[in-house]
Amino acid sequence: MRTQRGEGKLGCIISMLVLGVVGGAAYKAVPVYYGNSELIDACDFIASGASKKPIETIEREVKDKAKELGVIEVLTTKNAIRVAKTSNAEAGLCTITLHYSRTIDFYGVYRWTLVTDKRISKPIFENI
Repeated sequence: MRTQRGEGKLGCIISMLVLGVVGGAAYKAVPVYYGNSELIDACDFIASGASKKPIETIEREVKDKAKELGVIEVLTTKNAIRVAKTSNAEAGLCTITLHYSRTIDFYGVYRWTLVTDKRISKPIFENI
């Protein structure tokens, strides 16, 4: 009768170890993915309001947002941010291109490289 008590100590320990590993990986990965997502959303917003701004101002706003979010790779990588504006008589297009990579170090055990290659294009209407 003693073997039918239903104790599951080994299964509980293994489950807690797996939960700890997943939690530790999420602790390292979630801020990187969140920072990338926020930077892309900010670039989308900046490109939407780029009608009267020069290209240098748009680049500065993107770099300021990247600095605020801690995305150092955008600031140190050459050509990580490219801004282009095209226009004709009544309408135009603002394009922000982000191209950089970030490395997530999982406590020295594993390294994951997240590559961001995003192109955001928004129409610009001059005479509205």
